[in-house]
Amino acid sequence: MSTFTIFLALIVIVAFLLIVVIMVQNPKGGGLSSSFGGGGQQVGGVQKTNDFLDKSTWTLATLLLVLILLSNVTIMGDGTSSTGVFESDEDVEMNVPQQPAPQQPVDNQE
Repeated sequence: MSTFTIFLALIVIVAFLLIVVIMVQNPKGGGLSSSFGGGGQQVGGVQKTNDFLDKSTWTLATLLLVLILLSNVTIMGDGTSSTGVFESDEDVEMNVPQQPAPQQPVDNQE
């Protein structure tokens, strides 16, 4: 299993967790934090749950960015990685159509 494959799996897992954490939050303050506890007793619990969700969101977003950058380094690295799009330079073919050379006007004045 290559390094890029490991990074790709981690990126998918972190992205899924980030989606879950974001979906649990409610911008109006009534998300998961309002589901715990009773009506007036929630004041401390709501703030702690919102802080946890907020920190989780930032942590997962930062981790996702770092993993993406590191996976890019493994692809573009030192050229020894076989996980790139092309295995070698011979696989790349440049098919450039040949255009005829422009013809010069003939001078018939003698």
